[in-house]
Amino acid sequence: MNAPGGGPAGDHHLLVTGGAGFIGGAIVDAALARGWQVRVLDSLRRDVHGGLPVVDPRVEFVVGDVTDPGAVADALRGIAVVCHQAAKVGLGVDFSDAPDYVHSNEVGTAVLLAGMTAAGIDRLVLASSMVVYGEGSYRSATGFARPGPRNPADLDAGRFDPTDAVTGEPLEPVLVAEDDPLDPRNVYASSKLGQEYLATAWSRSTNGRAAALRYHNVYGPGMPQNTPYAGVASLFRSALERGEAPTVYEDGRQRRDFVHVRDIASANLAAIDWTAGSPAGTFRPFNVGSGTVHTIGDMAEALSTAANGPAPVVTGEYRLGDVRHITASSERLRTELGWSPSMSFEDGMREFATAPLRAAVV
Repeated sequence: MNAPGGGPAGDHHLLVTGGAGFIGGAIVDAALARGWQVRVLDSLRRDVHGGLPVVDPRVEFVVGDVTDPGAVADALRGIAVVCHQAAKVGLGVDFSDAPDYVHSNEVGTAVLLAGMTAAGIDRLVLASSMVVYGEGSYRSATGFARPGPRNPADLDAGRFDPTDAVTGEPLEPVLVAEDDPLDPRNVYASSKLGQEYLATAWSRSTNGRAAALRYHNVYGPGMPQNTPYAGVASLFRSALERGEAPTVYEDGRQRRDFVHVRDIASANLAAIDWTAGSPAGTFRPFNVGSGTVHTIGDMAEALSTAANGPAPVVTGEYRLGDVRHITASSERLRTELGWSPSMSFEDGMREFATAPLRAAVV
């Protein structure tokens, strides 16, 4: 395989799809810091970016959509490994978003993998998500439990925690592992699992090597703001920037694993290294979390305190597509890839409380 200049492509000639985005940009920065050659393919969708990003001059930037075979083929020339971050994210507005999620995420991944096959590229790191699990894992009086979809009547009554079907007592949440059952419960989640299935089929049929990183709740400088597709950290931070109290749904006790974007970037680089030495035909998922459990209420309070802003308001409202508790075991990533997070929750919240966000989407 030849690089654009005519010589052989190096192991660290990297394509980052969605590299102008929040997470993609952090991966680009981390790869550049290692001296890698980086190309970015990004459509610069206005409903995602809200403003044109500042691009490092060392990056070769290709404006194009991952669903466009021509743009993908151009972006793949001379590339050794692909880090696929381009996706439509978040819970969405309503089910009318479904075609865009499927087209952006699943069709885009299929086009990318077909292009990689044609170009002879056999290494992929895929951005996946904790949402593929649906509700988290629990322990009941009789053992392991995975509760079904949440009942609107229970949520209306303020009964937010899943209960044991036999005893009626709340289930005890435990860390979810990569081999736990998968149960996507909204369109975004379904599309992320669809991406994983496509990557699995690609690795088996082409002898490719693919790692899927199941991100937990990512936060950090440069998050998008004021968009219905943003995560809860961005929504809290945006409210504080407007001088408003963060609005916390349910009772604020939903358990999550909040992981800093720079730790997500370092996990991607570790996974890229892993694809260089993994057996041909391998697909392997990895949870990426901080390893510490906090509640959504904890995050809102920490941000309000660090920003000297108004105290959070707990509303009791809910979104039916949300899950109650989902926290990660990242032991596989630590053990097999030698990765560990560098940012504590306390330090990360202090930084994030005043860190710049991306321009608002209008």
